[in-house]
Amino acid sequence: MHWAPVLALGLAVLAGSFVQSSIGFGMSVVSAPFVVVFEPSLVPGALIVMSFALSVAQLVHGPVHIAWRPLGWALGVRLLLTPVGVAAVALLSQRGIAIGVGVLILLTVGASLSHVDLRATPRNAAAAGAIAGVSGTAASIDGPFLGLVLQHEPPQRVRTTMAAFFIVGNVMALVGLVLGHQFSHEQLIAGLLWIPFVLAGYAIAVPARTHLDRGRFRVLVLAFCVVAALSIIVRAVVA
Repeated sequence: MHWAPVLALGLAVLAGSFVQSSIGFGMSVVSAPFVVVFEPSLVPGALIVMSFALSVAQLVHGPVHIAWRPLGWALGVRLLLTPVGVAAVALLSQRGIAIGVGVLILLTVGASLSHVDLRATPRNAAAAGAIAGVSGTAASIDGPFLGLVLQHEPPQRVRTTMAAFFIVGNVMALVGLVLGHQFSHEQLIAGLLWIPFVLAGYAIAVPARTHLDRGRFRVLVLAFCVVAALSIIVRAVVA
């Protein structure tokens, strides 16, 4: 492992941390394409470590307004599906996993823009948790689905609910990867080295997110989900 490129990737981590600190998710979506290209051996473990660090920072600093019912349904179903994500890492190609995740995000965005009223119901939250149980463990991409379910909630409620979802979900994923022998020492060290970049992105986002009202916030969530899906698919095709 050459550590100079790992540190250089910290700039992508900083940008991703800024996005997630603003709308509630997106750090892995922004940073993962760069990590896959330059240091693919660090996926998914290092990305999960840094996501955990940012989520803790978001809950420790600032008001906490968690949507407990959707969170409970999403986490419960995610726990059940995490072993499937571990199996996917071991058995399936990263390209196939990524394309599947990207297509699912686009379909979900399309549904939310059509006559389908995508709200934070137990059924929708459970579906988001099911997908995240697989995609979060296999590809470190788990935020867009629950983010879409919560798109009509106040911004602060979305951010803190997503942070709690990531903390518990990341622990599930890391335990699953360790038990499945899919988490390396290098992934842990890289994730820890990226934490200062994570905190820098969070600090920069704090004053910026005060300008997001609920309507503008929903537009940003939907737009970034589309960007996320396309980036994941392109990453898989060109990798």
